[in-house]
Amino acid sequence: MIRRTYASVLHGMGNVAEMCGVSQALERAGERSRLARWARSLFAIYRIDDLVRLDLPWWTFDAVDRTDAFLRSRPQARVFEYGSGASTIWLARRAASVVSIEHDPDWYPVVQAKLAAWPNARLLHVPADPVAQTHHSYLSEKKGWKGRSFRKYVHAIDDVPWSFDLIVIDGRARAACLEHVLSRLAPDGMILFDNSHRRSYREAIAKAPVHATVTTGLTACLPYPDETTLLQPA
Repeated sequence: MIRRTYASVLHGMGNVAEMCGVSQALERAGERSRLARWARSLFAIYRIDDLVRLDLPWWTFDAVDRTDAFLRSRPQARVFEYGSGASTIWLARRAASVVSIEHDPDWYPVVQAKLAAWPNARLLHVPADPVAQTHHSYLSEKKGWKGRSFRKYVHAIDDVPWSFDLIVIDGRARAACLEHVLSRLAPDGMILFDNSHRRSYREAIAKAPVHATVTTGLTACLPYPDETTLLQPA
């Protein structure tokens, strides 16, 4: 309820800013200023078209810059993503191929429509199973999904035969995803783990045989600093 109210207020402010030319001024300034780009992104919260136009995934700006540089150095990069959205289009613009997994049946067609212009990107709908008897790491505690298993979702990467230069973990059962995908990462590859400040995520990262680079600070759409961690084989 609080998130919906906040987003509604920001959307209203964004509409006023658009009419007054403030949004356009921030976009122009954003080409030179990270702060201006961040300020403009606040009006784009939960608006995929706006984020796609701004060319922004919902990660920390430091993580965005580092991942952009990583992909620029690998023009033939293969990417696997848990959790689709504006980030999927951002990745498709930079990678040779992208496979993204989405669990939400309502969100899936929204993102799928946006990917029509990107034949190098493939979006798969892998819903949760209504099964209570499964390992706790596959279970969700989020409202509307509590007690449902995301085992198939985590293991969806098994259906793609090659290794990946970049794996993005920004969906469900993230700790289980991290544990499962380590063997699918290219030797010089990287994993992007979003919202890594959460205790269970930090614990999962600490157990993994990886070198972690924690990025914190300005984050697209958020009025407070968040955390995205970049992981590479130790």
